[in-house]
Amino acid sequence: DRFQAHAVSNLKIIFSIWNIVSAILQNFPMENKYSKELNDFLVLNQNFSVKEFTRKNGFYLNSSTLLECDFFGKPCYPQDFEHVFTEYGNCFTFNHNELSARRVSLSGRGLYLLFDVQQDQFTDEPALDHTDAGITFVIHSPQEFPRFDGLGLLTPVGMRAHVAIRQLKSITQEYPWGQCKPDIKLQYHKIYSTNGCLLECRARYIQDWCGCLPFILPGNGTECDLLKFYKCVYPAVYDIEIKGLCTVGTHNSTCPAPCEQTDYPTTVTYSSFGGEKAIKHSSAKLKKSPEYIRQNLVSIEIKYHDLSYKITQQQKALTISELLADVGGQLGLFCGASMITIIELLEYIFTNFCWMCIFLLLKAPEMPQWNNPPQNQPTHKEKKRGIQEC
Repeated sequence: DRFQAHAVSNLKIIFSIWNIVSAILQNFPMENKYSKELNDFLVLNQNFSVKEFTRKNGFYLNSSTLLECDFFGKPCYPQDFEHVFTEYGNCFTFNHNELSARRVSLSGRGLYLLFDVQQDQFTDEPALDHTDAGITFVIHSPQEFPRFDGLGLLTPVGMRAHVAIRQLKSITQEYPWGQCKPDIKLQYHKIYSTNGCLLECRARYIQDWCGCLPFILPGNGTECDLLKFYKCVYPAVYDIEIKGLCTVGTHNSTCPAPCEQTDYPTTVTYSSFGGEKAIKHSSAKLKKSPEYIRQNLVSIEIKYHDLSYKITQQQKALTISELLADVGGQLGLFCGASMITIIELLEYIFTNFCWMCIFLLLKAPEMPQWNNPPQNQPTHKEKKRGIQEC
């Protein structure tokens, strides 16, 4: 649920505006199909701040929406969550400040959350394909920005989600053995990630083209107003995707693969919120009707599958020393040659070349000199003629 119902007078306009804003975080261009009503709203409400409206009237996390929170047997509270803007609007991340490590002797313990989504106070627009009711969440590294596109998990109302996670660390070799570049650093993220690199790449292009920075992108700059979102930022995002200005994957792309990456593969199972006795107990405890509990409460339990982790590391298929060893082995096997043989052959060629140079230098003085006779001395015919005359 993105916005409170009492704060939205025109659902179509608000959700159309948010679609323009959230398109910045999407990995595909969206078609520009918006009505004249939206354009008139943008012209008449240029001082309208989507950021402040979303922060104030979007989904909030307080004691009325977060009913229970338990982390390794200790209570946690709404102030332990940090607010972030994503394509879903207001989101809240837990363990963002890297809490101290908890030592446990068995798996199956972790984070337990009980939410009240309050469907009567929040609304989505079915005409814009917003029909889900529940909590969307994602498991990510504390050092990375949460990414929901393609990774979000949904728990519907009246259900309990049991999430078992594993830790998978991938280490990739640099080019030419792999596709990563270890010298790439991000300006507004603690560690390098493909998603963080894409966000900063889009932020740079939009800031250069429009002279402002959308509030959902990292960076420091003048915040884009609503009209610039519609007239400049949205076409710029479309242009970035069409022209491929922010690419990912290979070593020569804008955002190559990270050299180290930590993922948390999840296994999710669901069960109903509880039987009749459990519903009655929760109803008496929360002072809510059984029907309200089935329509609004969401329970999520996140735990480690086992007390281990997995590391996948790329290895160089052939190093320089291994290449030389292979070449020497092949020469010795098929040609009966070794490095000593090659050195002796080079020594033989060099020695013969030196002796040839010495021989030529010694024979040079014995060679006949062919010079033209001087013009001031008489020639042979002239000497003979002088003798005859005498």
